[in-house]
Amino acid sequence: MRRSQLFIKTRKEAPADEESKNAQLLIRAGFIYKDSAGVYALLPMGLAVIENIKRIVRHEMNKQGGNELLMTSLQRKELWEHTDRWDDAKVDIWFKSHLANGSEVGLAWSHEEPISDMMREFIASYRDLPAYVYQFQTKLRNEVRAKSGVMRSREFIMKDLYSFTRSDEEHQKFYDSMTQAYLRIFKEIGLGGDTYLTYASGGAFTQFSHEFQTVTGNGEDTIYLDREKGIAINEEVMSDEVVAQAGVNRDKLDKVQAAEVGNIFSFGTHKSEQLGLYFTDEDGSQKPAVLGSYGIGVTRLMGVVTEHFADDKGLVWPENIAPYMVYLAGLGDSEAARQAADAAYDYLTENHIKVLYDDRDERPGEKFADADLFGIPYRLVVSDKSLAAGGLELKKRASTEVEIVQKDQLANRLKNPLQA
Repeated sequence: MRRSQLFIKTRKEAPADEESKNAQLLIRAGFIYKDSAGVYALLPMGLAVIENIKRIVRHEMNKQGGNELLMTSLQRKELWEHTDRWDDAKVDIWFKSHLANGSEVGLAWSHEEPISDMMREFIASYRDLPAYVYQFQTKLRNEVRAKSGVMRSREFIMKDLYSFTRSDEEHQKFYDSMTQAYLRIFKEIGLGGDTYLTYASGGAFTQFSHEFQTVTGNGEDTIYLDREKGIAINEEVMSDEVVAQAGVNRDKLDKVQAAEVGNIFSFGTHKSEQLGLYFTDEDGSQKPAVLGSYGIGVTRLMGVVTEHFADDKGLVWPENIAPYMVYLAGLGDSEAARQAADAAYDYLTENHIKVLYDDRDERPGEKFADADLFGIPYRLVVSDKSLAAGGLELKKRASTEVEIVQKDQLANRLKNPLQA
């Protein structure tokens, strides 16, 4: 992509009414557009980050045996009344509306009920189990305080997987496997060393749950962390009972700020019993399916990565989710420099290395500032100076070291997880 063709507009200052660091930087860099409080549009580079996160998540969900689908956003009132989660006193984040015929509908904040109801058409026998389905879907939640940017917004993209199994033992085996899959996801995204399995409240879902919390200074949550065991407890459920259940020593726990990046819930058979989701087991008996729910806020992850890695110059993207691998800046007016920059762009493109080519007629300082603001992992500069030094100037985003490389060395020199 050439910068002159990219749909983007950067800003020197963030909107005055935007409090969160992640939204301030993502807006300034042109990754998102703020429509209203807690509602953000994804612009091309922001969407590229989201698609890279989805690619990593999708790979792990497929490895777990998940089948991807896409459910509806409109949800039937009577379905949620069956499970006692339509009442605003029980679930206080609903957006609700009326159809032209006067009937009331809800806008999807979660999908346990609709997917379990649908599964009654697909699960009849033990031979139909286990079943694992997942989706990437826009969720809508009427958050009272939407002041954390894309880390807690009213409209966001979520990956939610639902497991249906024959027994608690079969469920627990899959639950443990998903726990490890989540840890691999966060490691590949770049958050592995600072993300921990955390005991937490189930909120509107169930009594208890497990969260995955990333330690970061601007996180909304307080957790008590055992770094050696890689286990944490959310402050909201901190008690002697939970400490014992987690198998940690209270005296060794560090109190830190963190941001939730994922959660997993065990519903048991309660939801299936409410909705009539039964199967015929091998012995001919009717049994309710065991339900598990596994969520990752995809847009939220983009915000957490922003908060976790950004510096005073701008965004800093881990290579696996960056919108581009290389920011190529051509400097100067000489024909030799221009041809060398064009040649570098062609080479990177032909080698399937995602590159943003700043071909604008702007000062070097302007181009370098944008390269830092965008947070692209590598900056490649082509100029008369670099050519005189023997090649092209290559610098990692968070480094001050510059090395001279030859064009034909780039494919081997750059790690390239973003191959087409």
